[in-house]
Amino acid sequence: MPPYPLIDIDPHAARVISYFRPSDYGVWAASTIAVPSALLLWVGDAASVIVRQMVTGMKVGAFIGFCGGFLLAYQRSSKRFWGWTENKREAEMDFAELSQRAKEGKPLYGESDQPEWVQGVAHRNSVFTQLKFSAFPMFNLVNHPYHGTDPAKYGVKSESASEE
Repeated sequence: MPPYPLIDIDPHAARVISYFRPSDYGVWAASTIAVPSALLLWVGDAASVIVRQMVTGMKVGAFIGFCGGFLLAYQRSSKRFWGWTENKREAEMDFAELSQRAKEGKPLYGESDQPEWVQGVAHRNSVFTQLKFSAFPMFNLVNHPYHGTDPAKYGVKSESASEE
């Protein structure tokens, strides 16, 4: 059982990114700067070499830092969705967003034109993949109904309750 409320076990990539905190953007920016800075420190005091021969290396280092920083920020946001880290802000945002969708009669997690079995496969392939970004970065890009939470908390009536 996670120490904080579970929001979503397999959040869509767009939701994870839209719930980034300023600290996530800070981690992303720091990582983007850290890799070329580490390269400068590694080379040492060779300013004339850096100007001419390291321009491409610095650009590649910045790109690697940018990509790695994004993955780190994405992982931090995902852990809040899972309830592994403090997530009061995200829980309130999630409740407001999905309750509004329920009031409007829309599907909580969006509509998908994929068949049911494809949605299930997408869920099974993407759940907890944020823990293995170092091996294979994979994101949930499919809307599906498998999120590990009870839709009733957002005001969605179950089909059995609506038949009674």
